[in-house]
Amino acid sequence: MRVGFIGLGNVGGKLAGSLLRNGVDLSVYDLNADFVADFAARGARAGGSAAELMQSCDAVITCLPSPAACAAVVAEMLPHVGPGKIWMEMSTTDADQIKSHAEAVIAAGGEAVDCPVSGGCHRADTGNISIYAGCTRPTFERVLPILTHMGRRILHVGEVGTSSTLKVMTNYLATINLLSLCEALTVMKAAGMDLGVTYEAIAASSGNSFVHETESQLILSGARDVNFTLDLVQKDVGLFQKLADDHGVPLELSPKMIEMLGDGQERYGVRAQSDRMIERLEEATGLSITAPGFPTELVDDEPEERGYEVPVRR
Repeated sequence: MRVGFIGLGNVGGKLAGSLLRNGVDLSVYDLNADFVADFAARGARAGGSAAELMQSCDAVITCLPSPAACAAVVAEMLPHVGPGKIWMEMSTTDADQIKSHAEAVIAAGGEAVDCPVSGGCHRADTGNISIYAGCTRPTFERVLPILTHMGRRILHVGEVGTSSTLKVMTNYLATINLLSLCEALTVMKAAGMDLGVTYEAIAASSGNSFVHETESQLILSGARDVNFTLDLVQKDVGLFQKLADDHGVPLELSPKMIEMLGDGQERYGVRAQSDRMIERLEEATGLSITAPGFPTELVDDEPEERGYEVPVRR
């Protein structure tokens, strides 16, 4: 199967790299010509437009920074969709928008999958990230070989749009975990605790989490560069809040998180790294929430393996 990939940014570039590394027949396109040139130098075909990729490929994957960018790309590809063509959306975006785009693709004779990823850029880089796939079962069977080159655990979640809803929820949970870790680490520092010991105490306890094992390390090293920016975090938490509002669920934590994230954006910039939220507490207390011995970048040390479908408990 000939695969096209549109959107070679922080996450998309790593996912596309996994396809290329595993011998997939790959064409790429991005508004940044340097990104395209880099992939072409490594053996991918350089595409000239989103429309061209849909014309020449069996499946086209999009991994884009905003719902507006997704809408523009789908509109460009749509005239070239037909039987046998598959559109796979790997961004984190609004479920209703994905459903609308998918309906248009299916009406044109194609197939659609929303398949966002979860697990961090370092795991996207090694093909060990997790992927949710929302689509019909026959479509899932067609795209599973592609997905297993990009991710370790592949979960078929049901119809189109379900994946995006679940992904917004997981990003909400990751964000609230990050903010609580910022508070926990700062309180421990203020109480005179050794932050290296504190890190290990959390990691060995019921308070441990994926976010702690990744982002806490970047906070403590002082790097504060997790490859995920505050504008994207704010977008995801906002989508979760909208979902709650649409279904009449009165949230208390989410609005406070949106307020805190907005304050962080005002202080450090709209596209500041999300783990810089710790600096709000450093400024408030005069403390340095750093410790020696922690890495300045995350590296996935698990060996790359071909992915597999995760069974669902019934």
